Amino acid sequence: MNTGLADRVVLITGASGGIGRALARTFADEGALLVLHGHARSDALAAWVAAQDWRDRAVAVTADLRDPDAVSAAFLQGEARFGRVDVAVANAGAYPGRSLPLDRIPTDRIRDTVEVNLLGAAWTARSFMDGLRRHGPRPGEGASLCFIGSTAGRFGEAGHADYSLAKAGLHGLVRSLKNEVVRIDPLARVNMVEPGWTVTEMARASLEAPGAVAGALRTMPVRQLARAVDIARAVAVLSSPTLSRHTSGEVLTIAGGMEGRVQWDPADIDEDAVRQRAKDPG
Repeated sequence: MNTGLADRVVLITGASGGIGRALARTFADEGALLVLHGHARSDALAAWVAAQDWRDRAVAVTADLRDPDAVSAAFLQGEARFGRVDVAVANAGAYPGRSLPLDRIPTDRIRDTVEVNLLGAAWTARSFMDGLRRHGPRPGEGASLCFIGSTAGRFGEAGHADYSLAKAGLHGLVRSLKNEVVRIDPLARVNMVEPGWTVTEMARASLEAPGAVAGALRTMPVRQLARAVDIARAVAVLSSPTLSRHTSGEVLTIAGGMEGRVQWDPADIDEDAVRQRAKDPG
């Protein structure tokens, strides 16, 4: 099936993480030109890109997403290499590890969580829209902006209210920007993919704890965990100018049907089997 992503310029923030690398591989498989952003692990990202057989179609850029000028510079670096950014995926984020009630979360942690997860996404969107304004639309084909949210922004997450707050804010961005971006590019679209429990390096340690998988699956009718590639493929579909040309303002939740009620007795869940199914192919 033709996704129409070949030779399109795709900028992905947070490309050094599990979902970020899956996004890079997925878009590379579709023939896209990649602008891959990293920050704390930017050297590792650059080395990883250099080892790929699609390295000539990719450039690694560095920026602290809390700094809007740095985000703008990363976009300009990508444009200098490949031209207008056609697709932006605001994937970068940080999950605060320690579970604390809101009245016990340090003020600096709250500010940092919101700056990285929400404001970083906003600066990414702003730089993307600025690029579209400078370069103009591509005739007959709209640009695409996709945010990576979280089920914490839909259902909340006790002990991580700061993270839930930041991810919930992305809903407002999606529904506002879908109406703004078309004033720059009449066919442009804005959507969000909202993962639930996904097996990445960041989440793996938590999921190895006894009972963790069963606890995660209690509210999901589909008894398995997402893989990073499951999220990446959903983003590619929403970003495709052919497969999703008339889809905008939507939030696609990739969480096995998760809802706010218990579905399973943990005793009925085979944790080892679920972990095996969560392994990425290849």
